[in-house]
Amino acid sequence: MRSLVTITVTTYHSAPYLLETLESAYNQTYLNLALIISDDCSTDETVAIAKKWVEQDRVKARFQHIQILTVPKNTGVSANCNRSIAATDSDYFKFIAGDDILLPNCIEDNMNFVRENPEAKIIFSQIKLYQDQFLEENYIKTTPEDYPLNIMDAALSAADQYKLLLLSDRIHYTPSFFTNKQAILAVGGYDENNKLVEDYPMWLKVTNAGIRLDYFHKVTVGYRIHSKATNNVSNTVLFKPSIFNSFKIRKQVAHPSLPWEIVGSEYHTYMVSKFFTQMNWNKKTKIFEGMYRVSCFYLNPFQYVYALKKRLPMNKQNTFYS
Repeated sequence: MRSLVTITVTTYHSAPYLLETLESAYNQTYLNLALIISDDCSTDETVAIAKKWVEQDRVKARFQHIQILTVPKNTGVSANCNRSIAATDSDYFKFIAGDDILLPNCIEDNMNFVRENPEAKIIFSQIKLYQDQFLEENYIKTTPEDYPLNIMDAALSAADQYKLLLLSDRIHYTPSFFTNKQAILAVGGYDENNKLVEDYPMWLKVTNAGIRLDYFHKVTVGYRIHSKATNNVSNTVLFKPSIFNSFKIRKQVAHPSLPWEIVGSEYHTYMVSKFFTQMNWNKKTKIFEGMYRVSCFYLNPFQYVYALKKRLPMNKQNTFYS
């Protein structure tokens, strides 16, 4: 019998979409599966929908075992992920949010990759992006498209990937993440102090520990972009409000390991963005776009220090300046 794989569905107010997510787990071509649904104190019908769905005879027969995890208060996505991992009995598992879907061959393709690459512990693949509903007319794009010319290039070591991730979070296809349980436990699991951003700190932790991020170029997951999402304002503003939360995370997990002028440049952009927000200038007009570009780049003294250091012979092989 093939190895057991656990699908862990993390939910929070996922009622409108959860059945579609669960059915995508049910319809996997890979047979030996367990299912965990971990809810972070939803106040909608998420848990009731999950309980009713798992009570079906066909569902009970499909999975080796099923668990529904609940908590009395909201703890954040990182803690929800850790609870899921703690409940997992299999060596490999697949996270999926309660509003996304697994394509039918998702687990099969990942386990085939593991068999061909037994050293692989953290694995990514492509995702398809859709607007609101998983319909062909709502399809946006498939990402990433630039492999192998990105951080997943097979020529890059874990140390190389770590340095590139310090510069910026370059992994925008996190929903495809498939992992070995022990690899996550080896770095202490997710940082529960980061309640909203769980993935970027984790990629830094594992690569810094020498665990390489692997990849195969095939679509495995469908990702839903919500038109009513709070942060979905990119068409009307210069920068998303999430820039401030991202800065706080980077200040904690990336800045201590970066050259001072790169850190200074990020501080400069942060302060400019904060000023634009306070002045109500975060609007995508030609005037404000020009002002923001000049303020963040041309008036940023750290950019000139960085440009100078980039030209030094001693930094030609330095990932931070390449």
